Amino acid sequence: MKLSEIASEKIEQLPLEKQKEVLDFIEFLQSKIEPETINKPVSFPETTKETTTKKKLAGSMKGTFILPLSEDFDEPLEEFEDYM
Repeated sequence: MKLSEIASEKIEQLPLEKQKEVLDFIEFLQSKIEPETINKPVSFPETTKETTTKKKLAGSMKGTFILPLSEDFDEPLEEFEDYM
């Protein structure tokens, strides 16, 4: 089903007052777009059940931070002497 068909079905389910608001909003959005892009078809990627998310693994940041910290870790930096 195309996006325009889905939107049309949802708009038809709204009360007439809300349908008018949707129309006003569409016209507002069109006024913000460059004229040559208004009638171009827009394709949206379809979501499928095959879409998976990466699982976060415990310990995946191991080795990123070097510990223990250096002895002068808490000392002020030379670059900020003008601000202190």
